Amino acid sequence: MKCAITPAQVREQILSAVSANGGHLASSLGAVELAFALTEVFDPAVDRVVWDVGHQAYAWKILTGRAEKFHALRLHGGVAPFLSPSESDADAFISGHAGVAIAAAAGLAAGEARLAHGKVPQVVAVVGDAALMNGESLEALHNLVRLGHKIIVVLNYNGHDCTDSGCAFTADFFKVFGLPYVGPVDGHDVEALVKALASARECETSIVVHAVTQKGKGFPPAEADPAAWHCVGPFELAGAAEVKSKGECDSILHTKPSPSAASTWSDWFGEAMVAAARRDDRVCAVVAAMKEGTGLSVFAEEFPGRFFDVGICEEMAVTFAAGLAKAGMRPVVAIYSTFLQRAIDQIQHDVCLQHLPVVFAIDRAGCVGADGATHHGLYDISLLRSLTGIRIFAPICAEDMAAVLDDALFADGPSAIRYPKGEAVRRNGLPTVNSQRENGVRILAVGDQVQKAIKVKRLLANSDIAADVVPVDRVKPIAFGESTAKLTVAMENGVVSGGFGESVGADLKFGWPDAAIGHGTVDELEREFGFDAESVALKIAAHLRKMEERYDG
Repeated sequence: MKCAITPAQVREQILSAVSANGGHLASSLGAVELAFALTEVFDPAVDRVVWDVGHQAYAWKILTGRAEKFHALRLHGGVAPFLSPSESDADAFISGHAGVAIAAAAGLAAGEARLAHGKVPQVVAVVGDAALMNGESLEALHNLVRLGHKIIVVLNYNGHDCTDSGCAFTADFFKVFGLPYVGPVDGHDVEALVKALASARECETSIVVHAVTQKGKGFPPAEADPAAWHCVGPFELAGAAEVKSKGECDSILHTKPSPSAASTWSDWFGEAMVAAARRDDRVCAVVAAMKEGTGLSVFAEEFPGRFFDVGICEEMAVTFAAGLAKAGMRPVVAIYSTFLQRAIDQIQHDVCLQHLPVVFAIDRAGCVGADGATHHGLYDISLLRSLTGIRIFAPICAEDMAAVLDDALFADGPSAIRYPKGEAVRRNGLPTVNSQRENGVRILAVGDQVQKAIKVKRLLANSDIAADVVPVDRVKPIAFGESTAKLTVAMENGVVSGGFGESVGADLKFGWPDAAIGHGTVDELEREFGFDAESVALKIAAHLRKMEERYDG
């Protein structure tokens, strides 16, 4: 497929959309020419191209039919933040978590070989260097030759994620897996890429094509500091029309979004960790390639010997922390809720069954808005609640973080602390809540839902319905007593199924449904699924009317 657009124009479009809406910038800027070469050598409507992960695939979206809508990237009802088969047939597989592409491609190839009528389509896995070191990627590489169904593994190597760990991807590395190798190829030379991919297309066995790219290519600030520009919020961008034909953006004026005057939950966690580590030299931190995102940059700088980044290897992070705890340390695994899902077995088997004092600091717990279905942190309560002996905390406000962390750090077993993305609520920003009154409506609000529950209470008061809000900062074990309330309502920023509301037998349970929640602002998504304050208040009032009708009848 020959493209009528140029790489420079695609970069301009990426910059325009991301500067307006936020998104993953540096990785996608680095993979523009690679996307061009892939669309020239393979047919996106027939061949299967799997990206690992989708944050490097904005150019692919633009070149496969979504250019006209790309301005709505990450907006509610607009172009999805990651690759989504429901959005386009060109997206062969969902692509939000790292390490899955080679295994998925191997399965696609095996299925196509059995079911295809006529010519078998080509199957390609485009894998970033950090994703290649994920355990699932290595397991899949180990099995490719044995399974015997051809795929093409395109390694997008930008050196950024593996430099610190000393990774070296050479022909000898892939020879261990019995795979032929082409490269390294200049990942910004479309002609060279096309030649290498065309050669791989003709190969009869699985093969690796090694492309070397520059993260942030064409946008000097991202080239200079790709980590800072990995994922950004909206920022000012002027002169986009002056992007040079060679793909460089020297003429673009830019300003990185300035941080909010109010600290985020991640910032408060990071400060609490530094304070705890200063008091106790057993305190240490473990992350899976998310130092900046989890607020631990300052910790890592001050305590380099007690900071461990294992890369995109969540399972190892948990078991490594279990080993630290067994040796007498007090480890904290700082991890996004969506990535915690990948290590549930290790949490139960390696941590909980041994009752080890490992703390899981679960960032981005709840709806994360524009990052969409693959990144919402909706499942940690329901997944963790049944595990052996683990305690689950949900701080109400920023000032609670340090006390909760200290409680968890010096407990004699595992603990989890869940908190949402974004600005942390301050204690002085929370109105005083009433004590529980008898025979009224009792709203049990977990963690960040307290503010919304107070709004629900005010809305109910407008209809002469009295309600009390009970802040819940501990999900397990339950830390409040019995009540004679007429109606008990639970609100939690997670799925209802298996969640807090079910554990306490609430009459009405508000949270997220058993469905794939898309992308948009948190407010938009709450309105869409009836979880905004107005919808909750209306449903409570309607339920009370039905109760009265039954009683009167």
